[in-house]
Amino acid sequence: MATKYENVKQDLKQKITSGEYAINQKLPTESVLMAKYKVSRYTVRRAISDLENDHFIYKIQGGGMYVDDWRQKDTHSKKENKFIGLLSTHIADYIFPNIINGVDRMISDHGYMLVISNTHNDQERERESLMEMLDKNVAGLIIEPTQSALPTTNADLYDRIRELGIPTVFINAIYPEMEADFPYVTTNDYGGERKLTNYLIEQGGHKRILGIFQVDDIQGGVRRMEGFTAAYREHPDIFLDAQILMYQSSDKLVNVFDRIEGYLKGPDRPSAIVCYNDQLAIQVIDLVRSLDLTVPTDISVAGFDNYQIGEYIDPSLTTMMHEKEKMGHDAADLLLQLIDGKTDGESIEYDPSLIVRGSTSPYKNKE
Repeated sequence: MATKYENVKQDLKQKITSGEYAINQKLPTESVLMAKYKVSRYTVRRAISDLENDHFIYKIQGGGMYVDDWRQKDTHSKKENKFIGLLSTHIADYIFPNIINGVDRMISDHGYMLVISNTHNDQERERESLMEMLDKNVAGLIIEPTQSALPTTNADLYDRIRELGIPTVFINAIYPEMEADFPYVTTNDYGGERKLTNYLIEQGGHKRILGIFQVDDIQGGVRRMEGFTAAYREHPDIFLDAQILMYQSSDKLVNVFDRIEGYLKGPDRPSAIVCYNDQLAIQVIDLVRSLDLTVPTDISVAGFDNYQIGEYIDPSLTTMMHEKEKMGHDAADLLLQLIDGKTDGESIEYDPSLIVRGSTSPYKNKE
């Protein structure tokens, strides 16, 4: 748990970097800060001292405290700094351990060490993580954006990263407004979901397919949902049979599954379900079974990401490939080239392949 002085320090730093306290603006007095944060004078002075050492604050004898030009902080050479920062939305997620492994293998071979921060797909946590990385003067950054389908509240820090010239590579997605500023390594989520849905329609004979998508993320939600609807647009005779369930990462999964159950018990029950990712698909299979339905005889279920365990469940899971470890390796390789000035940064997009397994089958009762 953070100490009182750390809380004061971080809050003042956040107000400075966000522009709430502008450069050269006079700060509140110690007494005002003591009252504001309900702490002792010692606590305030300790926080101010740290911020002064970090060049966020300067003092004028007899004139008070002012905001320093923190943007001009003296940073040591990137080549001398051997730390690379990695921001992920969910470290424990089944995708990220493999991505991290790919990154670490590449950078460790070049003498760098990895600093990992978990944003929990929360923009305020992302802000804290970015500020921590700036404080560490990392040589480069690999970032999975937080709630990438929503406007970022941290544009000022990304502007700062760009101004400092910190080599940065995005993975899985990138904020749309930053595509021209930073390279990225992604999967063609749109094309992958379109391919999967077309397979179920054209080779499986499925008309009524339920697509379940987390829509506050571009990578697994918005782009995959767009691919799903694109496949249906190619089959206008069944377009009205498409069913879509959208949710956000902040939604309680119990509520999401209540809604899925409503579709499964309804008069227009889908004959197939495509899920945001494999983790969700495996849970959906359990839900289908709990309703005395079978997969794939009654309902076909497919995921996305090729979660390793999906190959071993019964029935094994139809899915789309996700280049997890390769993504980490390629992102790190691209970042190292940026650090060494060998490239301006050319983005990479993988075209995922379809992996057909036992959880999908042709629709038995075609109309």
